[in-house]
Amino acid sequence: METWPHLCYTAFGVDLVPAKSEQKKIKILIADDHPPFAQGLSKLLEEQPDLVPVGIARDGEEAVRLVRDLKPDVVVMDITMPKMNGIEATRLVKSEFPNTTVLVLSAYGYHSYVLSALEAGAGGYLLKDVPMRELISAIRGLCAGEMVLDQKVAEKLLHNLAKPLGNVHVRAGLSPVELEVLKMGAHGLSNKRIGDQLSISERTVQSHFTGIFQKLGVGSRIEAVLRALKEGWITMNDIP
Repeated sequence: METWPHLCYTAFGVDLVPAKSEQKKIKILIADDHPPFAQGLSKLLEEQPDLVPVGIARDGEEAVRLVRDLKPDVVVMDITMPKMNGIEATRLVKSEFPNTTVLVLSAYGYHSYVLSALEAGAGGYLLKDVPMRELISAIRGLCAGEMVLDQKVAEKLLHNLAKPLGNVHVRAGLSPVELEVLKMGAHGLSNKRIGDQLSISERTVQSHFTGIFQKLGVGSRIEAVLRALKEGWITMNDIP
């Protein structure tokens, strides 16, 4: 049994299921202004065969510079950093490199932080007490297009956003099947599991999500779910 660096308090087992050797390598940049935490996290991630930490940034400005230089697939981004906070850094990264995924990993679950980070383009938001196996799973899931939102902050955030259910989705151009796919995506189901439940192929599910993103003008599941909640297209009953 190992533990996180001293800034995080959740212990975790290291008996993680190895990724398949043929999996694409995921390049990860860590942006955090606490060196012991960032360095410890980097060492733990590099134990996974498909995860490749490529650098550590100690402030938001350095994070943006290193994204330009290193072209990571994922940035694990803290919020409270000097020179430039993680929310502004996320906004700049996503505007310049829309295919780079940002996973916020913060000690704080304030509603304003979470909402601002997601609106800036973060693909997910986790707290630093998350078990290591869940963090690794989240990184892989984000790269597969899945939604990642810490359960400790999700309920409050979504309750604040949700509106009574209406038929507004018709004006947004979402078909009944697309709305059902979006609801299942809100539950965090993978494309394969959504396909199994709807008796359609995984490729067809991905095609539905592509159509949903285009119609809503968003780039990720979490943005689509937030939009649907704000507009009242789905309700809290559709969220785990």
